[in-house]
Amino acid sequence: MMKTIEIHSRTDQKGYLKIKQKLGVSEKNVRVCIFFDEEETDNEDSLYLKSISNNPAFDFLNDPAEDIYSLTDGTPIND
Repeated sequence: MMKTIEIHSRTDQKGYLKIKQKLGVSEKNVRVCIFFDEEETDNEDSLYLKSISNNPAFDFLNDPAEDIYSLTDGTPIND
C-alpha cells in the first residue's frame, strides 16, 4: 500500500521550492511529485489572488457583520 501526501507550498522569489512538512519518518528516501498549471504561473495576479483567497487569515471577511457597504454607496468616478 502506498501512502499519499499532498503538500501546499510556494516558491520563493528565486524559484526555489520551500517545504516544511513533518512526514513522521526519518532517514528515508522520498519522492516528491509536483504538478502545476502553466497558465496560472504566467499571471502572478491570479496566483496571488488564489493564495490569499485560501488563506485562513482572511476568514473574518466571511462574517456578515463585515458587509457594511453596498453597490449603491458612494458616487461613481467619471474621468
